[in-house]
Amino acid sequence: MNSMTGYGRGEASASGTSCVIECASVNRKGLEVACQMPRELASLEAAIREKVAKFVSRGRVNVSITFNSSAEAARVEIDHTLARNLLREIRALRDELSMSGDIDINTLLSLPGVIRTSQQTAGDLEPLILRALDIALRALATMRAKEGRNLHRDLTKRLGTLRKGRVRASKLASEIVSRYRAELHARLDRSGVHLPIDDTRLATEIALFAERCDVSEELTRLDSHFIQFAEQLDSTEPSGRALEFLTQEIFRELNTLGSKAGDSALTRLVVESKVELDKIREQVLNVE
Repeated sequence: MNSMTGYGRGEASASGTSCVIECASVNRKGLEVACQMPRELASLEAAIREKVAKFVSRGRVNVSITFNSSAEAARVEIDHTLARNLLREIRALRDELSMSGDIDINTLLSLPGVIRTSQQTAGDLEPLILRALDIALRALATMRAKEGRNLHRDLTKRLGTLRKGRVRASKLASEIVSRYRAELHARLDRSGVHLPIDDTRLATEIALFAERCDVSEELTRLDSHFIQFAEQLDSTEPSGRALEFLTQEIFRELNTLGSKAGDSALTRLVVESKVELDKIREQVLNVE
């Protein structure tokens, strides 16, 4: 199990250029990748997204790319052809205007276009970026796995609490009808109405009550959901969506259980279970 929350940093250098990449992820329903990088590298965004998708299946991943380049990283070129043409035209203009003087090398080199500084292109930088990104994503995956282990421990503990509540609910449910029968006879006695225990009207009333408050199906479905929840917790595949669905199903069964209970003690137990389930729901939202 992995968390969708994490951070990773990667750095790689080559030919005087250093690339630093930071990856930070938060929870999302699907996979989102947001890149912050120089506009000149926009063509690499698809490759970056593809790389991220190999490490992350869910969550929003913010990828920040920065560079530090030494003076040696820039390639300096002199346009010899342009320099010759400029010098020839300048001298021709001088002779045409009958002017004195000549142009020196410093002046010639300062003319626009004679010296060009060519920066590295996106294609040049792609291997460096992907190397730094790989380091950052591995660090991100390590943190997400560590957070996932913490989530696993917490969710396992809370699932255990729900299971204990289900055992108590089963015991309480088994006693509801007998308590109702006793209370019904007590009320009749207090009212001065004395009916035999095997009176058909009493039997019918008790049978109808037993049918209305029968929660055996809900308890059985809760058992099934708990088993599936535990299996998803131990799955090696991303299980966040499945856990979200199971949490909703558990809530639905608890709701039905509470509405059919017909017993104050069982109703209180359902409320306690819902409070615990809310905590589970919050944690599940962070599971990949």
